[in-house]
Amino acid sequence: MPQKTNVRTSKNQIYATLRSEIILGHRKPGERMAVDDLKARFGTSVTPVRDALQMLNQEGLITIKPRSGYFITQITLKALRDMLELREILETAAVERAAETITDAQLAALKKVHAGYTGDDDQAYTRYTDENRRFHYLLAQASGNQELALALRGIHDRLARFMVIRHAGKSLEEIHARLIDRLQAHDVSGARKAILDEVGESRRAIMDRIMQEEAAYWHVGAGGDMGNR
Repeated sequence: MPQKTNVRTSKNQIYATLRSEIILGHRKPGERMAVDDLKARFGTSVTPVRDALQMLNQEGLITIKPRSGYFITQITLKALRDMLELREILETAAVERAAETITDAQLAALKKVHAGYTGDDDQAYTRYTDENRRFHYLLAQASGNQELALALRGIHDRLARFMVIRHAGKSLEEIHARLIDRLQAHDVSGARKAILDEVGESRRAIMDRIMQEEAAYWHVGAGGDMGNR
C-alpha cells in the first residue's frame, strides 16, 4: 500500500514513487489520484504533484479527465493486444537494423544494463522493469533511427504494468544475453529470432496472466481505448 512521506519531495521523486506503485499494481486501474491527498503525503505544493502526474500521463499510466481529475489509466483487451502487436513490429525492425550496424560501444552499453537478479521484492521488480525498458531503448538507438527508438520507449512505458506481472526478473538477463550474442555476431536472422522469442514469450505470459487471474482487476474488455489522454 502507498506509504505517507513527510519530507518535501521533488516532482521527480513523486513521479518515481507513484510510477512504481502503479506498475506494481498497488494502485488499481480507474483509481482517482487526489492532488490534495498527494500534496499532503509528500509534504509539498500542488505544482510538483501536478508535474509528476503530467509526466505519468505522458507515459500513458495516468488519464486526465477534464473537470474530474487524474485517474490510473484503464485499458481494454483490444488495446493491450494492439500494443503487444505494435511492440513486436517495432522490436523486430529495431533489431534487424541494429544487427547490421551495432558498434562495440553500443554492445558494451547493452551488457551493462542489468545489475543482476536480487529477488522478487517490489524494489527489485521496479528495477527489472526499468532495466528492460532501458535495454530495448538502447537497442533501438543502435538501429540508427531515433524516432524508432522513441516510439519503442513509448510502447514500453505504456506496457510497464504488464511487463511486471510476467515475473521475468530471474531470466531477463539471460534472455538479453542470447540476443546480445547474435547482435555481436551481426547475425540478422539470429537476432530477429531471438527478439521474436522474447517478445512472444512475454506476450504469452502477459495474456495468460490477464485472462486467468487479472481480468476483473484490469477491467479489460473487447473494445474502447485507454481513455482520454
